[in-house]
Amino acid sequence: MNEETFKVRAYGFGELAQLYFPNITKKSASCQLRKWIFANRKMTFNLIKIGYKTNTRLLSPAQVKVIILELGEP
Repeated sequence: MNEETFKVRAYGFGELAQLYFPNITKKSASCQLRKWIFANRKMTFNLIKIGYKTNTRLLSPAQVKVIILELGEP
């Protein structure tokens, strides 16, 4: 079991993506996370409501919370 608990805070998009996909490059991880976001209409809608855009590079704590509510903690 992971001793550290996931902390909801602002994350760079690539930084969060690498937490979900630790065994691939940052660029590939970002592409994969974006695919997951846009494949989930509810998550996409909720993120856009709070300011998410396709080219977002910094995720606010509220946006991170939306992502982990849908995907679970990385």
